[in-house]
Amino acid sequence: MELADFKVLTFDCYGTLIDWESGIWHALAPLVARSGGSRVRDAALEDFGRHEAAQEEATPAMPYPQLLSEVYQRLAREWGVAATRAEADRFGASVKDWPAFPDSAAALQYLKRHYRLVILSNVDRLSFRSSNARLQVEFDAVYTAQDIGSYKPDPRNFEYLLRRLREDFGLARPDILHTAQSLFHDHVPAQRIGLATAWIDRRHASSGWGATAPPPGTPKYDFRFDSLAALAEAHQNAT
Repeated sequence: MELADFKVLTFDCYGTLIDWESGIWHALAPLVARSGGSRVRDAALEDFGRHEAAQEEATPAMPYPQLLSEVYQRLAREWGVAATRAEADRFGASVKDWPAFPDSAAALQYLKRHYRLVILSNVDRLSFRSSNARLQVEFDAVYTAQDIGSYKPDPRNFEYLLRRLREDFGLARPDILHTAQSLFHDHVPAQRIGLATAWIDRRHASSGWGATAPPPGTPKYDFRFDSLAALAEAHQNAT
């Protein structure tokens, strides 16, 4: 299996292209401070990841800004901190402020010359719009949890992806390389449905799972890179 074997790269966005952990941590800073300020970044992110996954499973049709607002209130209760609905809603609207990884835009611009680029994201279209501007590339298609009515790792999201790629572009399963950071949200369900995957291991220098829930079992993947720039370089070196 080679990178050049594929016709389309399907991307998770948050954690893969957008540095959501930095964005989440910055947006949670006031709540962390009011809880005593003793929580380190990774511990706070792990709490977020646990509550986000639980909320996504409990309310699969809830729009992502509202879901983030609920997660904020869950965190406040767990940390013993009072939080207003306005504060929670500000956190829910913070996706637009989350930064892109420094290598994302340039790597995507290179990859766009060789593949179709498609987003499969757990957010809503409005939230993604600001992120798309930071990424400085035109995606061939954007499929969100808002469109599908469920959140990854629900297999429905990947079934939707396969159906739309077939109907919209005439692409089949062997044409697709799903490219993502989260083993929990992306690699486990993508591999189960028979997709090849490339792990962008953004947390390679850190321990633990950060803002994503721990994956079940021993996840498999077909390629692994420390960054999106490393994937682009590997493709360039192979061609």
